[in-house]
Amino acid sequence: MAKRTLQLGRTSPIPASPSKALLDRVANPHADTDYVARFTAPEFTTLCPITGQPDFAHLVIDYAPGQWLVESKSLKLYIASFRNHGAFHEDCTVAIGKKLVALLKPKWLRIGGYWYPRGGMPIDVFWQAGRLPKGVWLPDQCVAPYRGRG
Repeated sequence: MAKRTLQLGRTSPIPASPSKALLDRVANPHADTDYVARFTAPEFTTLCPITGQPDFAHLVIDYAPGQWLVESKSLKLYIASFRNHGAFHEDCTVAIGKKLVALLKPKWLRIGGYWYPRGGMPIDVFWQAGRLPKGVWLPDQCVAPYRGRG
C-alpha cells in the first residue's frame, strides 16, 4: 500500500463532506511532555438536516497529545467540510471529537460546541474522552453563555 502524502504544502480543495475529508497526523516532537493544545473555530458552519438552513457555532477543541498531533491544515479542511453537511448540533460536535480521538489516540480530548440560537434557543454541546494528565494547565474555554455571543 502506498503511503499517503499530507495535504500540507499543496493545493487541497475543501472536501464535499466530512466523510470525504482526510485528517492528517504528525509525530509529536514532545511526546514525553504533558501539555494541552487548543484549536478554535469561531465560524463553524453546517446545515440543519431538516430545514437546510445554516447553523453556526464556535468550536473549541482542547487535547493532551500522546504520540500524534493533528495537522492543522487538514483539521481546517475537515471542519470546512461541514459547510454543506446536514446534521444536528450534537451530531456534529460529538462526531468531530470522536474522529480526532480515533486518529490521534490522545491522552485526553474535549470539544465544546457553542451553537448560536436556532428557534431562539442556543444549544451548547460538550464531549470529552480520556483523562487530563495531572498538573497540566487547562485554561477555561472562554466562550460566554449566549448573550449575543459578543
